[in-house]
Amino acid sequence: MRILLTTTSFQDTPGSHHDLLKKSGFDIVTARGPLTESQMLDHAKTGFDGFLNGDDLITARVIEAALPRLRVIAKYGIGLDSIDVKHATEKKIPVLFTPGVNHTTVAEHCFGLMIALAKHFWPHLRSTKKGEWKRTTGSELAGKTIAVLGVGRIGKEVIKRAAAFDMKSIGFDLHWDEDFARQFNVSRAPTASSAIENADVVSLHMNLDDANRGMFNRELLSKMKKGSYLINTARGGLVVEKDIAEACKSGHLGGYATDVLDKEPPPADHPFREIDNIIVTPHIASRTFESVERQALRAVRNLINFLNGDKDYIQANKF
Repeated sequence: MRILLTTTSFQDTPGSHHDLLKKSGFDIVTARGPLTESQMLDHAKTGFDGFLNGDDLITARVIEAALPRLRVIAKYGIGLDSIDVKHATEKKIPVLFTPGVNHTTVAEHCFGLMIALAKHFWPHLRSTKKGEWKRTTGSELAGKTIAVLGVGRIGKEVIKRAAAFDMKSIGFDLHWDEDFARQFNVSRAPTASSAIENADVVSLHMNLDDANRGMFNRELLSKMKKGSYLINTARGGLVVEKDIAEACKSGHLGGYATDVLDKEPPPADHPFREIDNIIVTPHIASRTFESVERQALRAVRNLINFLNGDKDYIQANKF
């Protein structure tokens, strides 16, 4: 079996996932992702039985180029927006993924970003590193309202931490866990728009699809409370970045903190670079030693078990 491994956090983080993949006996070819469609096409044409991928662009063209040899796509992670799942399903190619392995670390990162905005970490750190002593008054999170859009595993972990910070939580999700909401006193909003209107902090935890791509545009941002914070540890495509930049520069948004961008890494002229109340981390919310190993082990087991005929794997596209 020949496997293309592209996820960099898998490759760069030591752990038992390396041993497990090595013991598989598969021929492993590595590349440094996320790869563009063109780069994936170049690899796909050389012939692989499986992809063990991160956020590489696996389009219909890539899938076609990899056929007839390609048997499985094993995503390291849960977001599938970079994979043409519909085309994979039509071609009877299983798309495997790893739910339930990174919710703790992403929720922690979310709160790190939240605190960083509220306490103005970026301008303070930048000034002290330059030998200056400039101070800006920050805000407490205690007593504030957080709107969590997407109350799945990660959203729930954020709400648990918000309760510990004495924050009030509003949630929006099409699938509602009433028992959880009752336990943590979460108010259910009927729409995303109504959820954000009175929130001091809005935190995004949704999958990206055609229906919500660019949903946080100028119009929706205008409905947010003046001076509120927007946190994004989900997908960069959920927001219109130029509209975010304008809202932060005008002061309508108190700040935007994100771990994800629409294009990663960003171009040199990206508008976020010059705005102090925008914080960007390089898609590392789930990159902890603990989370990487959990996620990588699940991805490797998915891959090995499927190719060896074992039923212990998690498939996103049922057919």
